[in-house]
Amino acid sequence: MLYRPDAAEARDRLTTWWNGGDIGRPVLLVSSPRSERLEDVPVMPPPEGVLCERYTAKSLEFRTNLGIRQAGGVELSGEAIPTASPCLGPNCLALFLGCEGVEQPGTVWFRPCLEDTESTAFNADPDNWHWGFQRALLDGLVSAGQGKFMVTFPDLIEGLDTLAAMRGSQELLVDLIERPDWVHKGLARISELYHEYYDAVYERIKDETGGSHFWLWAPGKCGKFQCDFSAMISPDMFGEFMVPVLEDLCNYIPYNLYHWDGPGALIHHDHLLSVDALQALQWTPGAGAAPVDDPSWWPYYHKTVEAGKKMCVFGCRSIDQLKAMKREFGPQLKQFAIRKHCPTRAEAEEFIRTAYVD
Repeated sequence: MLYRPDAAEARDRLTTWWNGGDIGRPVLLVSSPRSERLEDVPVMPPPEGVLCERYTAKSLEFRTNLGIRQAGGVELSGEAIPTASPCLGPNCLALFLGCEGVEQPGTVWFRPCLEDTESTAFNADPDNWHWGFQRALLDGLVSAGQGKFMVTFPDLIEGLDTLAAMRGSQELLVDLIERPDWVHKGLARISELYHEYYDAVYERIKDETGGSHFWLWAPGKCGKFQCDFSAMISPDMFGEFMVPVLEDLCNYIPYNLYHWDGPGALIHHDHLLSVDALQALQWTPGAGAAPVDDPSWWPYYHKTVEAGKKMCVFGCRSIDQLKAMKREFGPQLKQFAIRKHCPTRAEAEEFIRTAYVD
């Protein structure tokens, strides 16, 4: 790849790591400023009315330009692969199934589309406007990235988070108690549709090896799963409603990780570890909590790795903190994926050297 000439070696190391092998250190997703751009890609100003550049669906030309600039904007090392994002918001599947996206400064929220619970006959609509824009953006970025960068998956999302976007969170909380059979049927249908949309995207963005990318590259179908809604429900409800969704999707998509978000989700740790096909957890502490590499989280990391899962720590603060994690986890650190942005290429190289575990 033009934006990562040694991408093949990075993919080889990731293949080894995903499949249980030893690369001598954790997987590292390291970036640093690029001294000069490899290509002259003029900056296109956002169209009038755009409030969230990274998710807007107001201009295909602008989003394609933004993706190209994103892919080549930093220098990557370790196992980081250059990618452009086609994402239309954090829950694209809900858009494809009938929600409307409403741009706000820095984000997009979704207007619910299910006013009642008379049916779970959600359908894949080939004429859905957002799906049409998504396909066009995927195809444009894949074409622009040939020989240069990959296109990462949009943030499809699934399960309770998608149903909450479609129904409304407060309404769904009532449904869990008063209409649990409807919720189960709705979740099963959403998973069926997830398979369809996922495969359509994967066929467009997979690389020449069949590999794909969400946050990190994998040698086949990869996916990120989540349930932010879980902060509002008990472990028993999580086990009843969300675990079956995860079991289905993790078996369908072999290289996977779970975005485990916020202290309110910690109570579901045991359920997550019980999903045999779930490969990795990615912990996000949330606003106001201790940083992701803080020792207060280390008991959860030990428990995760000891259960045979991998651990993703996105946001290591310093080389000193990396050294502290080496002392704490020893050889277990090889089961981690760690992300770090460094101010210089020299510091990025030092960070990688430091990460090797004897």
